[in-house]
Amino acid sequence: MLIDTYGRVATDLRVSLTDKCNLRCTYCMPEEGLQWLSKTELLSDDEIVRLIRIAVTDLGITEVRFTGGEPLLRPGLVSIVEQCAALEPRPRMSLTTNGIGLKRTAAALRAAGLDRVNVSLDTLRPDVFKTLTRRDRHQDVLDGLEAARDAGLTPVKVNSVLMPGLNDDEAPELLAWAVAHDYELRFIEQMPLDAQHGWKRDGMITAGDILASLRTRFTLTAEGEDERGSAPAERWTVDGGPHRVGVIASVTRPFCRACDRTRLTADGQIRTCLFAREETDLRGALRSTAPDEEIARIWKLAMWGKKAGSGLDDPSFLQPDRPMSAIGG
Repeated sequence: MLIDTYGRVATDLRVSLTDKCNLRCTYCMPEEGLQWLSKTELLSDDEIVRLIRIAVTDLGITEVRFTGGEPLLRPGLVSIVEQCAALEPRPRMSLTTNGIGLKRTAAALRAAGLDRVNVSLDTLRPDVFKTLTRRDRHQDVLDGLEAARDAGLTPVKVNSVLMPGLNDDEAPELLAWAVAHDYELRFIEQMPLDAQHGWKRDGMITAGDILASLRTRFTLTAEGEDERGSAPAERWTVDGGPHRVGVIASVTRPFCRACDRTRLTADGQIRTCLFAREETDLRGALRSTAPDEEIARIWKLAMWGKKAGSGLDDPSFLQPDRPMSAIGG
């Protein structure tokens, strides 16, 4: 069991498969990209599967989320999913993606055992998409979403970040579109994870702003805390249901007290929080032929030291030095 000193138990593992991405979103990385990890720094497919096996069979992990960078850029992704689906007990598995490669991979991922996907899409306007991502791939994302839904990777969740002066007026339009296509929309407050250090607290679109905008067009009914559990998103039913919309308010409404996540970076480090400055190395133990029991012990010790909160409620908070692409969302 992965338990910390505050009594929180981690059952949800986020696994970054690569630091690379085929978009250059303005809130994530600079236009020229980053200095990527070398192949020797990255965990191999076998190392990833071994760590997930230890997490599931020895440490009580029941949910695995594959992230990046962009996880669809990982050549061995389908095989990794297939091997993890064969574990006993079998974890539920999901994938967070920009959606560009989903049209060609959704069916194979579903056949391998993936349960569902989260797709990032911040706008319905192709010109705004190109400005936000610095790439002209809007239609590819729409096609990927449709392919994921048709393949049965449901519920398909769409993650949207609203940026001042670009797409901050799109919340109602995005929700109407999501309802029409049977996607579950979740707005995410912009977080201080950009490598170029451009995030400003006083300029972000807050959960309150998003909800006020949505209520100009929809009736929203809050779900109870019991239904939310440890999920990061607060959720509301839309116009009486059955569709729902969520808001992940990491900055203005931190949910650290219910956190059940542990994170494995693309280069084999354990992070107890997305915003943690400290990491615990598992790659070294893996490559020194440490037994599973020793790796589990290191992981447990890392989680025992998890802090009470993310620190985002501190106005002086500065983003970590490590870019989000290496950590995983």
